[in-house]
Amino acid sequence: MTRADTELAYAPPPAAAEVNASQPAPPVDSAAPADPDRSFRRFSVAIASIALACSVAMSVWLPFELTTSALWVGLALLAAFAAAELLAMNVDVRSGVAWTISFTEIPLVIGVMVADFEVVLLAHLVAGIATLAHRRTEGALLYNTGVMALEICCAFAVAHSVRLLLDAPEVPWTGAFLGALVAPAVSTVFVLSTIWVLRKPIQLLSGLRLVGRVIVVGFVNSSVGISGYLVVSGVEYGWPLIGAVALALTTLYWGYSDLLREQRDLEALADVSLMVAKSGRRVARTATSDPDRIDEEFADSDWDALAARIKDQLAARRIVLRFRLDGSDALHTVVAGTPLPDGEYANSADPLLRLHGTHARHLRYADVNDETAAALRARGADELLIVPLRSSTELLGVIEAHDRNSRLRGFGRSDRQLIDTMAAHLSTALDNRRLMATLRHDAYHDPLTGLLNRPGFAKAARGPLTSSTPAAVIRVNLDVFSTVCDALGYTWADRMVVVAGRRLRAVLGDDVPVARLEGASFAALLRCGQQEAHQIAERVRAELSAPYPVDRLTVEASATVGYASTEVEDSATSLDVDGMVQRADVALRAVDDEGEVRGYMPSMGQMFLRRFQLVTQFRQALEDGQVSVHYQPKVSLESRTVLGVEALVRWTHPEFGKLHPDEFVPAIEAAGLIGALTEFVLDAALVRVRKWLDAGLRISTAVNLSVRSLTDDGFPSLVAAALDRHDVPPELLTFELTESGVMADPERALPILRELHTLGVVLAVDDFGTGYSSLAYLRQLPVDEVKIDKSFVFGMGTDLGDLAVVRSIVELGHSLGLSVVAEGVEEDIARDQLEAMGCDVAQGYLISRPLSEKRLEAWLQARTARATGRNDAPVLTLLG
Repeated sequence: MTRADTELAYAPPPAAAEVNASQPAPPVDSAAPADPDRSFRRFSVAIASIALACSVAMSVWLPFELTTSALWVGLALLAAFAAAELLAMNVDVRSGVAWTISFTEIPLVIGVMVADFEVVLLAHLVAGIATLAHRRTEGALLYNTGVMALEICCAFAVAHSVRLLLDAPEVPWTGAFLGALVAPAVSTVFVLSTIWVLRKPIQLLSGLRLVGRVIVVGFVNSSVGISGYLVVSGVEYGWPLIGAVALALTTLYWGYSDLLREQRDLEALADVSLMVAKSGRRVARTATSDPDRIDEEFADSDWDALAARIKDQLAARRIVLRFRLDGSDALHTVVAGTPLPDGEYANSADPLLRLHGTHARHLRYADVNDETAAALRARGADELLIVPLRSSTELLGVIEAHDRNSRLRGFGRSDRQLIDTMAAHLSTALDNRRLMATLRHDAYHDPLTGLLNRPGFAKAARGPLTSSTPAAVIRVNLDVFSTVCDALGYTWADRMVVVAGRRLRAVLGDDVPVARLEGASFAALLRCGQQEAHQIAERVRAELSAPYPVDRLTVEASATVGYASTEVEDSATSLDVDGMVQRADVALRAVDDEGEVRGYMPSMGQMFLRRFQLVTQFRQALEDGQVSVHYQPKVSLESRTVLGVEALVRWTHPEFGKLHPDEFVPAIEAAGLIGALTEFVLDAALVRVRKWLDAGLRISTAVNLSVRSLTDDGFPSLVAAALDRHDVPPELLTFELTESGVMADPERALPILRELHTLGVVLAVDDFGTGYSSLAYLRQLPVDEVKIDKSFVFGMGTDLGDLAVVRSIVELGHSLGLSVVAEGVEEDIARDQLEAMGCDVAQGYLISRPLSEKRLEAWLQARTARATGRNDAPVLTLLG
């Protein structure tokens, strides 16, 4: 049997505990658009009126005589109809409408053959109404009562018409069979009419398919009923056989229903996961293209679609998603379905937001305490499924499902299991997205000051510098930074940098892109002409040159400022971000001792003459021994053994003195001489490893790779030849590469990296966490270890944000099977924290500064002791 079960969308919530949940809907203004609820009530009255008229007509046509046997038959049919209703299957048609497929054709077909019309009608109505009342579906009681009466009327009309046609004294089984088959078809027509009345259109093909399926189910039920009656009435001891058939049929229906439910649940889970994944990829693309929007989460449309999908699957009147995107107490709310009532109730005092655990709770208005009942009233809900969204440490939000549309059957165990699984998926997705958002944020921001870092500044400045509007880049340096580091330590120097960043932001405003490039060096982008840029630069210099209070001290500081404007023509340098920063840097270096502000002028291009000299003199410097290799030890945090060293190039120029690699390496690389430098460092490093091998020690060495080396097809062959020449196992050689270097030309770099990896060389990602797409491309690289950038490690002992980022990178690296190296370890607390996190290797000034080969040997003799490691191999262990 098929019966519509409608949810009156505009029925108000109970106003007090004693008010019934099915109280009528409030009047609707006649000027308002057509109300489907009002149309349904009118339709229900019409159906009930027709049913009453048909019942009276049938009673006149088929007179009834009350007897004792009729009473017992009526009670038996009442029990049969009630059992059929309780075993019913509920199928959702559209939002707000559902139908129920039950086994009522079985007692109906038997009742048509053995009982009077009034007996069957009364038994069916009593069983159906009692079931509706028990399941709290009073909102559609009038409609369903009318449909049930019409079902009995049509069944008896068809059955007795066949009896008259065949001129039989009793209803033949064919008449009863056809009558029982007509009943579900009639109720299905009313279901489709109800859908039309409620303005929830259904396609013609879907409607015909529905009618066909219902007739098939009715055919099966009627066949079972009539066959059972004939067998029982004509075969001795036929009851066990019919009982077995009925049990098998019931099991078949329930199994099929559960199978359909599981299939729909799996589809819903797949849809939810796909929505989260697609939005995550879109947010990641947005973050890599626009650093000003890297903290974005789902767009509203994404959450709306997600809530709507959950609503459809649970057949709920309303789905409410509440979640925290930034860890604050504010809850973002998304509603799918009937709008929420006005009023503030989603706050810390709401008892439903203080539920413990991670499993769904099923709450009914009639079964809860006063506090929870008040929360349900505030939501306008009579029945509620609620499940918390939790990470491992905190509450992320909740999912609420209000009032199942199919009110013949409320939320069941399968609904709780489904929303539990969906909540687990969403909790994991939210937690992962927050972690990725943190890492993406840190990739473009300086962890100490919160300002942009160099990659973030490059992205923020690219658009304005390519427009026709005048713009300028300011470069600022605090001159006493290194002095404060030496005198008071990095902690106090970092405090100065933080204060300087705040002052810079206060002068320039929140809309100006401001970056900390390194140390106490800042940059900012101004959207103005050269004259205004000079005035702003003066204000910046005055503000940042004011004394800095450090604990009980006051540090006198001076700031040097240089700027470059797009209004200054210089054909030698293009107007891109790097070019403008380079111009501003040239102006900064040209500032005299009085600390005045300088703007870039084309004549300052002479600064590049020095770089030209360095490039032209480089090959001769290699031959003359001016270029050397220094080594910085890398130590296992667990065993305190020296695992390897990093080879770092140094140049002592006869005229310019000691040159920092940042000064000559970029120029050499731009001139195409980086291959010669890499080969020089590689040979020196392998010679050093060979000496250790001859002494019985297996200490590896790490060499930095440049972008040009990663695009040189002959580089893997060069490495293989060098390993053979020095007879060094490939696993004792590590190449450190930056992700930006790989992604500059990934199509050429990745094949070369795979060749190196095939050789057995260890590959490491340097400065991990600062690249613009570390998480997106890390798994594509054939790497063996990651090096946490020192900018995260420096403030780890005092900054919980740095500590969280480092812990996330360690866990991420280990989850991908990579070794994790922390560089920039300069304090005992940082070393201890890294060891507690499970970080594998440490490198930094706490262990040793970069040392020449001679000083490295002295350091090893003074600071390490020879011991026996695994496989009885000798190792060097730190003393103390």
